[in-house]
Amino acid sequence: MNLADSTVFIIDDDPAIRDSLTLMVAQEGFTVSVFESAEAFLETCQTEQLGCAVVDIRMKGMDGMQLQDALAKRNIRLPIIFLTGHGDIPMSVRAIKAGAVDFLTKPVTREKLMSSVRFAILESEKSLSEHHNHKNAQSQLDQLTDRERDVMALAIQGHPNKEIARLLGISHRTVEIHKSKVMHKTGATNLLDLARIAHEGNF
Repeated sequence: MNLADSTVFIIDDDPAIRDSLTLMVAQEGFTVSVFESAEAFLETCQTEQLGCAVVDIRMKGMDGMQLQDALAKRNIRLPIIFLTGHGDIPMSVRAIKAGAVDFLTKPVTREKLMSSVRFAILESEKSLSEHHNHKNAQSQLDQLTDRERDVMALAIQGHPNKEIARLLGISHRTVEIHKSKVMHKTGATNLLDLARIAHEGNF
């Protein structure tokens, strides 16, 4: 895990809690960015940001749940760890169902906080990697003609060239040409690789 590339965002309207959390996270070698409100955080948050957000679930103005909704609407896939009071458990369960990676009851220990932060950053890396793979696969598939897509669909289903030719009403040689173009345009090295690209591109 490359800590230098990831940022832990702390969003809490209590200055004492912000300072305490910042100290805990910074001493573990993470970059920390602190905000006193959800609104202030939203003004600077980027779409593809490696890291996680540690968010107080109850804040003045926009609360943690509303921030979670706002990030989802903007398609920002930043894992959220919620900080809650003892009376916030039902709200926290809803937050987890909406995609939060964890919720921690205040006051939180360094061990629990950092365990959640490390897990959340791994989730962030995974999410960004899947997003990039999806975009790359879609870009490759967008280059295919309709006929090439037809051939590809049958090929990854396991149909041999002669069967594809019969099903599409074209010659065996034409199928070979289309398949060659599909492999070239997608960069696939074999049918298994082509099936992976198709899956990542939601083909």
